[in-house]
Amino acid sequence: MTGGRRDWPAVSLDETYRILSAPGAPFEMETIDVAGRPVRVYKKAHRDLRAIFEASKAWGDRTFLVFEDERLTFTEHYRAVSALAWRLADDFDVKKGDRVAIAMRNFPEWPIAFWAATTIGAIAVPLNAWGTGDDLAYGLRDSGANVAIVDGERLARLKSLAADHAAALIAVRAAPEIRGETTALEDLIGPPSQYGALPDRPPPDRYIHPDDDATILYTSGTTGRSKGALGTHRNIMCNLVNITFSGARAAIRRGDPLPAPPETQKAVLLPVPFFHVTGCHSIMIPALANGAKIVLMRKWNAEAALELIERERINAMSGVPSMTWQLLESPDFERRDVSSLEGLSYGGAAASPELTRKVAALFPGKFGATGYGATETSSVSTSNGAEDYLAHPDSVGPAVPGCDLRVIDEAGNVLPTGAIGELEIYGGNVVKGYWSNPEATAAAFRDGWYRTGDIVRMDAEGFVYLLDRAKDMLIRGGENVYCVEIEDALLAHPDIFEAAIVAIPDRVLGELVGAVVRARAGSQLTEAQVIAHLRPGLAAFKLPVHVDIRTEELPRTASGKIVKRQLREELAAKASAPGSG
Repeated sequence: MTGGRRDWPAVSLDETYRILSAPGAPFEMETIDVAGRPVRVYKKAHRDLRAIFEASKAWGDRTFLVFEDERLTFTEHYRAVSALAWRLADDFDVKKGDRVAIAMRNFPEWPIAFWAATTIGAIAVPLNAWGTGDDLAYGLRDSGANVAIVDGERLARLKSLAADHAAALIAVRAAPEIRGETTALEDLIGPPSQYGALPDRPPPDRYIHPDDDATILYTSGTTGRSKGALGTHRNIMCNLVNITFSGARAAIRRGDPLPAPPETQKAVLLPVPFFHVTGCHSIMIPALANGAKIVLMRKWNAEAALELIERERINAMSGVPSMTWQLLESPDFERRDVSSLEGLSYGGAAASPELTRKVAALFPGKFGATGYGATETSSVSTSNGAEDYLAHPDSVGPAVPGCDLRVIDEAGNVLPTGAIGELEIYGGNVVKGYWSNPEATAAAFRDGWYRTGDIVRMDAEGFVYLLDRAKDMLIRGGENVYCVEIEDALLAHPDIFEAAIVAIPDRVLGELVGAVVRARAGSQLTEAQVIAHLRPGLAAFKLPVHVDIRTEELPRTASGKIVKRQLREELAAKASAPGSG
């Protein structure tokens, strides 16, 4: 018995996939030629981003975007996008294949800029708004952006540097003293309050092929300069179908009919940046396609999120696991009405099985969900939800139908079921490679397979268990130490909120295990208590030799990954300091 059903699963996983991808089924597959390789794709997927945008007119006066006290309907969004697309084409001479960069926080203008570029065949280049001025300038130079649409904060960072890029700048919500001679978006299409009065006409007509370039999304860049993953319209359309698969799979596994389309509008809280693949490909694009409302946050805060969930009757939130923990552990959780939530999903970082059990306990009959993906796979490649998640809480799930997975050794040989190795992914969602970087492309992609750099094992049913990043795996005296195992054990301690395992260099053993943990507010956690908690369940060589206990949030990239490089340097310095033991 799992998830309250004595007869679960009613249908095997293999049979479920056969039913859902058979001819005439919602996830029917066909094999086509993409760049000379056979690729299985969804037969009923949208053709391109423009097709989704044009169809969004049907949602009319429904609210599409909510930001603080601002609301934008689908009609207003459509007219603003079209108006900007015309100005980009006519005033800035943006042609098919040109790059249009976007650098701003999650303002309503962000989707407008994205759709204005992609509907006319230009390539949208979302830049990390958390980056420095140098980071932003690098993105403009590397992509060769013709135009950059930036908010006041990003504009100020760019203007602090000598202009070494060729992009024309369009300013969003920038004060006059910051904007200077830069073109203001309001001067091009008017203020948001007047979007509804803009002409009701489509963007300039440009032919778009499914395999045309659509986006350059820069990787998180935890080591070295970021690389621009070059995605196509087909990649994004494949992901759009991939993210809907988990609910259908859960229904068939129960023996239930497929879920009917919702009769009322769904509301989604967006706590992650639009410039990340999750925010862009798996939240913004599906919301426009399905007529959902997106509620934006200026900055993540658990208490503010709970207020918005109550006020806007939020049905879903997708973030990184730490956000879900903060939501559930907030002192406001008990006093807010969160009954509208239909589930919580998270990804971008490993989630402890404890989080799965916590969600299940707080939301009886509802389920958390997780999955695995990357910028290079246009977001989702595996998914795990509902009863399958309760049965496999330490797994990121099996592959979605549009993906093939395999586990390889260091030489690239395919390993047998259950063996530990590096995960490779093949499918219609895998990007072409890295923009203008043939060396990095050759290292990460071979014959259409993407080498993820993640160490996993895969069971006989196809469930993937994420063990570690290949480059972050510790080797202590010749013994492999997989960080996730220790991190999961640390997170099971009631006073530990976040945890990261990193290597401490050692002259004799090569590397020792170090731990950085964030303690819950008010706790009196000690290093001895942490080691005592770990000792019963871990081999001695896996126990940390140094535990750094903090109260502040651990540093993360924009995509939610803990910046282990920074923690490694900090911990190594502390461990080598005089008197550290």
